Amino acid sequence: MAQETRAQAKRLYDTFHPDHYDVYLDISRQEKKFTGKVTVTGEELEDTIKLNQKFLDIKSVKVNDTPVEFDFNNEDEVINIISNQTGKVKVEVEFAGKLTDSMMGIYPSYYQVDGEKKELVGTQFETTFARQAFPCVDEPAAKATFSLAIKFDEQPGETIISNQPEEKVEDGVHYFKETVRMSTYLVAFVFGDMQKKLTKTKSGVEIGVFATKAHKAKELDFALDIAKRSIEFYEDFYETPYPLEHSYQVALPDFSAGAMENWGCVTYREAYLLLDPDNTSLEMKQLVATVIAHELAHQWFGDLVTMEWWDNLWLNESFANMMEYVAVDALQPDWHIWEMFQTTEVPQALQRDATDGVQSVHVMVNDPREIDALFDGAIVYAKGSRMLVMVRALLGDKALREGLKNYFAAHKYANATGDDLWKALGEASGLDIGSIMHSWLEQPGYPLVTASVKDGKLVLSQKQFFIGEGKEVGRTWQIPLNSNYEAVPQIMKDKEVTVGDYNDLRANNGLPFRLNVGNNSDFIVKYDQKLLDDILANVDELGAVDKLQLLQDFRLLAEGGQMSYAEIVPLLPKFADSTSPIVANALYRIMASLRNFVEPESKEDTELRKLYNLLSEKQVARLGYLPREGESIDDNLLRPIVLSASLYGENKTTIDKLHELYEKDSDNLASMSADIRGIVLDNEVRNFGSMTLHDKLLKLYVTTSDPSLKQDLCGAITYTKEPDLIDAIVDDFEDPQVIKPQDLRAWYRGVLANNYGQTQAWDWIRTDWNWLEATVGGDMEFATFVTVTANIFHTRERLEQFKDFFEPKLNTPGLTREIKMDIRVIETKVNLVEKEAASVNAAIAKVVG
Repeated sequence: MAQETRAQAKRLYDTFHPDHYDVYLDISRQEKKFTGKVTVTGEELEDTIKLNQKFLDIKSVKVNDTPVEFDFNNEDEVINIISNQTGKVKVEVEFAGKLTDSMMGIYPSYYQVDGEKKELVGTQFETTFARQAFPCVDEPAAKATFSLAIKFDEQPGETIISNQPEEKVEDGVHYFKETVRMSTYLVAFVFGDMQKKLTKTKSGVEIGVFATKAHKAKELDFALDIAKRSIEFYEDFYETPYPLEHSYQVALPDFSAGAMENWGCVTYREAYLLLDPDNTSLEMKQLVATVIAHELAHQWFGDLVTMEWWDNLWLNESFANMMEYVAVDALQPDWHIWEMFQTTEVPQALQRDATDGVQSVHVMVNDPREIDALFDGAIVYAKGSRMLVMVRALLGDKALREGLKNYFAAHKYANATGDDLWKALGEASGLDIGSIMHSWLEQPGYPLVTASVKDGKLVLSQKQFFIGEGKEVGRTWQIPLNSNYEAVPQIMKDKEVTVGDYNDLRANNGLPFRLNVGNNSDFIVKYDQKLLDDILANVDELGAVDKLQLLQDFRLLAEGGQMSYAEIVPLLPKFADSTSPIVANALYRIMASLRNFVEPESKEDTELRKLYNLLSEKQVARLGYLPREGESIDDNLLRPIVLSASLYGENKTTIDKLHELYEKDSDNLASMSADIRGIVLDNEVRNFGSMTLHDKLLKLYVTTSDPSLKQDLCGAITYTKEPDLIDAIVDDFEDPQVIKPQDLRAWYRGVLANNYGQTQAWDWIRTDWNWLEATVGGDMEFATFVTVTANIFHTRERLEQFKDFFEPKLNTPGLTREIKMDIRVIETKVNLVEKEAASVNAAIAKVVG
């Protein structure tokens, strides 16, 4: 209870309820400064008003037009305003601040057009950065209306946009219509030299896509179409109108996260909004579509109804993460987008959630510096969305939609908790959905369900699954089992269930026994040998998701010491000829794990590469090297997976063919088919690399405005074997003219994952940690530099170095949990490699021998 009291004491909303803000800002890009005045009216509950501020210079404060005393508490990011009154008040604060280069608050985004350096100015206020722009009660529950008035050092032809349409311009000041009631973290504006494309939905909402003029106009078309159709889909699905006049999607050249759901003014990384419709891979189109659909799902779920406090962040993110797939599946059914869910969200959640010490989906937090650590993509986004997929499967869409409609009606323009959602869904469905979901929300981890035949009976048992050391504390879950045998209960609540006589069940059903059909429930299965042999004997009759699930569970069971990778290796050829890209994805995920068991350039490494060849050669022969007219979506998505495997297998034919493709298009790499361009460039750098090639690719990286091409180039450039080229790449890490801070993690990871570059990348992050913290330390991506390092390291030497460097940083806000977990992650891999390397490599040699 004391903990909760302390938590409540930190909430400014308990002392002051803002109702309306008039915000005036005068921004100078030239000086990287702004001045401002905020007038906030509201209800004062105590005789001192507390407003959040961060990095602001407070000039004066008035309450009801009378100057009053005030003081700062910079540590708590608060101004204390002594008013000696309660009730309705008007507070005026004059202040000054600075534009940041941390991609938080009000900040410039840098880009070039025809060699000329330019900038857009935009905002990022989630989680607690509105207070860097103007004094406010910067908490989700403190909803108010906002009237923005913005002046800036405007040049002819420049544009400014915000949450609401512009009302008028007077004396260079842009006045925007008053917003609806909303949280401070959703306020946004962007200004600069932009191009736009506009359209309208069936219900009359104006949809816009905005970008710098560094991009071709056609790069805005795909996003405009997806955004328009997404809004139309959600209006229909939620049976609740989109509540604003417009929905603008804005591409910012510098952006820390992937995208941000500011109400009516959604901001994106350029890579997640803009694409060349004539030459972008289908995989990239799918990714961009899901990001747009995710942010637009938030316009209702997060913006219209907002979590009461950050502990319910999952309410926003888990839901939007599920709805992005529901929406894109409706918009582009031929894409089978739920297959992408199975290869991205599902393994990400299962991997991280099996490490002891992981956060639960719902977790309490108070310190603003800790709030960013909640944005654990594997838990709040991936696991949370998987939970909601379970809910959707239990409820069906009819009850889900009715429940959501009632939820929005009850809480619109206000705040809610998870229990409010379960109540609405429960009333619509008649199911006690809250009691089922609490076991998933409040507990970290997930269950392993063991299926075995004991004394002739089919017996199921559940126990928490761990990868590595884990403290067993007797957790149980209410598990939707989704079996293919009707005799199995729908929900497993107990630790153990006896289903019935196995031989009778097998005879009556005529199929091998399986659990979690569709792989939609958040658990994995361990079948005893009798049941597993039955499944494997009939493996050719399984669908793609079923095969993926088997491989997924094998890999996790091996990581968790419940079976051996040496047992899995001989099974892999059974899956190699599947024409499904999701089966190949799961197969080569296991193959990537096998790399941990071999020393680079050893005899074992050579044998593993032979296995890559063995598994991929038939598929490469079938598919060829270039996309074909009229081929299936599966073949289009499968080709880059098997070509990449063939390249890792050092297949001479593949190396030569990819080199031919490079030579053919070497003068115009942007025109090369984006479906295979990344692999062609990887091959060229790895097998035909030179300083001349490096300089050519790096120059193209810096000058191109095509985000997909940039990603391909980053992946290829960091793939080099040459020590002097790796030194040159690491030297560029801190040069924002070459590598923007938003892109640095991808470059760091690329070099670190490269056996020839790992030492240089690791030396860099340890030597220049203070620079990294100063550059990106203020945002939610910072902790992921620790995560990507741990995901790559797997030797005892690296483990000890990791501990030596990061253990002294355990008390850094936002990094504590990450460092503790990542030490466990590396320890687990090291122990597994030391225990199993000999047997795994013997199994590989036997298969390829």
